[in-house]
Amino acid sequence: MLFYSARFTALTSKHTEKVMANIEVSRVMLSDDSNLAGNVHGGTILKLIEEAGVIVATRHCNKEFQLKKNPECYAALARVERTDFMEPMFVGEIAQIHAEMSYTSMHSLEVQCFVFAENVLKGERRLTNRATLWYVPLTISSPHSPVSVPPLTYKTPEDEEAGRVRYETQKHLRSQQKNTHDEYSAPGQVNVLTPAGRSLSTQHSVSYSQSSLIVMLHPSDCNKAGFASGGVTMKMMDNVAGIVAFRHCRSNVVTASVEAVDFHHPVKLGLVMTITGRPVFNSNRSLDIEVFVDCENIVEGRSFRACSAIFTFVSLDANCKPQPVPELKVDTDAEKLRFELGRKRYIAKKGYRKRKIAGDE
Repeated sequence: MLFYSARFTALTSKHTEKVMANIEVSRVMLSDDSNLAGNVHGGTILKLIEEAGVIVATRHCNKEFQLKKNPECYAALARVERTDFMEPMFVGEIAQIHAEMSYTSMHSLEVQCFVFAENVLKGERRLTNRATLWYVPLTISSPHSPVSVPPLTYKTPEDEEAGRVRYETQKHLRSQQKNTHDEYSAPGQVNVLTPAGRSLSTQHSVSYSQSSLIVMLHPSDCNKAGFASGGVTMKMMDNVAGIVAFRHCRSNVVTASVEAVDFHHPVKLGLVMTITGRPVFNSNRSLDIEVFVDCENIVEGRSFRACSAIFTFVSLDANCKPQPVPELKVDTDAEKLRFELGRKRYIAKKGYRKRKIAGDE
């Protein structure tokens, strides 16, 4: 069960606006939330983050509907910035997700999410994740058109300017991401081996570990408007990435981080969703897995790319400590290109961490 904090009594209008711009979501982590390593599954955390984000975003966007200035709308997830899993969360702990509005443009809004793990027995609380989510409000009724976002009140002009810079940056990155898919990633062009075929393939190769999940979207996977929940989609993506990592490493694996998740097209109830993951790069201690979601409209006979992301996993030994990752064997030109791109991402991330530790960023 999810618990949402709400304090709406005896509030001034200014205080009410502040409370309505944030939310707390809490849930006890149960045994069916755990992964093979015994801690909470990364996909569960991603789903909780998006549940908190969509509540505060949709609530804000419908302020104009309540004043009869805009039609009723829902907040569609457009992008999730890089998410780092800083510490594991364990079964029995309480996951607390704090989501707050941080910036609005004409047709999009930014939500910052902070995830805490609380051990009620020891009285301890620690930060485990943080993420930035971007939403676009769409009308609930067809044709699901974008609507204007109510403006946000900022503490200082500097906060508003910083938000504007983040908005322009993510807008530029999203436009670049739309053009990064190679011909071997086109919907329907990625073949996953059967168990019999895998036994004949080279272990630690891309084709050996590559995996897919095919599902039809049901009402429980969708929001009120009949579109797939971003959190449900990300949880399935993490599941597939975990299978790829498990096949490659043959050990317990955990999600370490997720590069930006871009949602290119909304996914409607009844479509068939294929989530495919493949290893693209490994360092000594980590494995990068590209995951993309293709959707098929069986009635119309067409398919499209819905979203994509890079998941990074680490391999754990018997004591749940990070251990070396087997080297990924790349054969084709496309696999070698993706490996080189992964190497550049890895070097860039190492440089960023060093600058952050040094206090330069």
